[in-house]
Amino acid sequence: MQNRQYSTDVLIIGGGTAGTMAAIKAKAANPDLNVLVLDKADIRRSGAISMGMDGLNNAVIPGKATPEEYTLEITASNDGIIDQLAVFRQASECHEIVKELDSWGVDFEKDEEGNYEVYRVHRKGRYVLPMPKASDLKLILAKKVKQMRCKIVNRVMATRLLTQGNRVTGALGYDVETGELVIVQAKAVVMTAGAAGRMGLTDSGYLYSTYENPTNSGEGYAMAYHAGAELTGIECYQINPTMKDYNGPACAYVAGPFGGYTANSKGERVTGCDYWSGELIMNMWKMANKGEWPLFLKLSHLDDSTISKIEDILHNNERPSRDRFHAGRGKDYRTDMVELNFSELGLCSGHSASGVLVNHEAETSMEGLYAAGDMASVPHQYLLGALTFGKIAGTNASHYAARQSHIEPDPAQIEAEKERISRIASNPEGVPHQQVEYKIRRIVTQYLMPPKTITKMDMALEKIEHFRKVDMQLLGARDPHEIGRALEVHSIVDCAEMMARASLFRKESRWGFYHFFLDYPERDDENWLKRVIVRKGSDGQCELYTKELPPYILEPDAALAEEPISSH
Repeated sequence: MQNRQYSTDVLIIGGGTAGTMAAIKAKAANPDLNVLVLDKADIRRSGAISMGMDGLNNAVIPGKATPEEYTLEITASNDGIIDQLAVFRQASECHEIVKELDSWGVDFEKDEEGNYEVYRVHRKGRYVLPMPKASDLKLILAKKVKQMRCKIVNRVMATRLLTQGNRVTGALGYDVETGELVIVQAKAVVMTAGAAGRMGLTDSGYLYSTYENPTNSGEGYAMAYHAGAELTGIECYQINPTMKDYNGPACAYVAGPFGGYTANSKGERVTGCDYWSGELIMNMWKMANKGEWPLFLKLSHLDDSTISKIEDILHNNERPSRDRFHAGRGKDYRTDMVELNFSELGLCSGHSASGVLVNHEAETSMEGLYAAGDMASVPHQYLLGALTFGKIAGTNASHYAARQSHIEPDPAQIEAEKERISRIASNPEGVPHQQVEYKIRRIVTQYLMPPKTITKMDMALEKIEHFRKVDMQLLGARDPHEIGRALEVHSIVDCAEMMARASLFRKESRWGFYHFFLDYPERDDENWLKRVIVRKGSDGQCELYTKELPPYILEPDAALAEEPISSH
């Protein structure tokens, strides 16, 4: 295996929205530093959104909402497991990000006076800012990265962090086109590698029709774990209400503000609030188990101009194949309701709370390592949170790198990664990655999906151990692309094991359906209003322990916490 080496001041792992913003802000903080972006796709169309979004879900616009209101909203939405200072900082700084994106050419909905138009989806507060024509958001960010003279290396998937003690000194990657091992020496590293969204099997049966971008297969979580960084919230799954077979978002953040709602087969509204949360999924799951299923997205009561506006947003920005999906089934919002279903489970701080542990400065538990976006533990941060914490991470990484010197990579770490990759490459006639991946994702779906039980989690760990000993040894690949896919399977297995162990460790139920534990069915704030930490110990084994929450800066809103998120 040939080596390719780079040396940089700041390394950004992942070229999605958090990564591109981190690169832009790292360079802006110190133009004399070298900034390198590593992406396993191409930063013009990579990351969770790939193109653009239908809207910002959590825009705190002065005069419309306050950072205090938003922080209390997320404190309640995440059942109190929160670093309020981190959420408050996101809420305080996100308006400047919106204005900056606006100046770069990103389109936002505005009223006749030119003010940002925001809508209500959360239980309280108006935070949803539609983006009617934002399909070029990623192109705009990629162009800005190039204008800032950051170096971009596409088609290289990062696979392991380089470390010396508790300091991160760079990363290793694999070029999925040439098959080279890529060694990057860096003074500071920002991880923005996205969610672990390819964990369970999809209802459609297709491996890559996941709710999250299917390339987001958990590399960030796995790399952080193997480096020794702390992760948290891994027992808090992401499960979303989506359109059946299409696995795209259905109602809450676009259709909801314009009058759409979740309905039963009779067209009757069944939820009081469609804000995505574990409580919403819990209520939908209960309805399904009472035979009140399926549920639907209903728009047919709206006028044609409103439906056309919804279609323009939904079909042209985030999921441009959506109109063809409906047309292929002969469905029209004006006359038909859209069948809903549950997404597969995964890990994502953007929609729930799991990720690499960070504070309000985007600092992790390891020196020189920062994280932002869907793999950083700032709950319910969505796209705007990824952009805001991308700015924070990039800026702080730049300041840190300016004070450091390079540390030579550890040859033993390089050789260990070469050996891991070579075992796959040397078995071209082995079991194809699709078959091996299907098996581990079937295990995830059958044993890790809530409701959780001790028996199911123990069986999951038993099957994962067997999978490592047998199936992963049979895994083979014929070319660099397939080797990359096989390495993604390694990440899926690592995340699955962390999910099972963290779920067993938190002996209560919390976050609605996300951590619905039948052996411990009640929420227990007295013993479990704290973080569960997962990390890889010095002996190579998984360690689990708790950490007290950072002190609240605002007293939780009791009325908000008690208000039901849906009713039936």
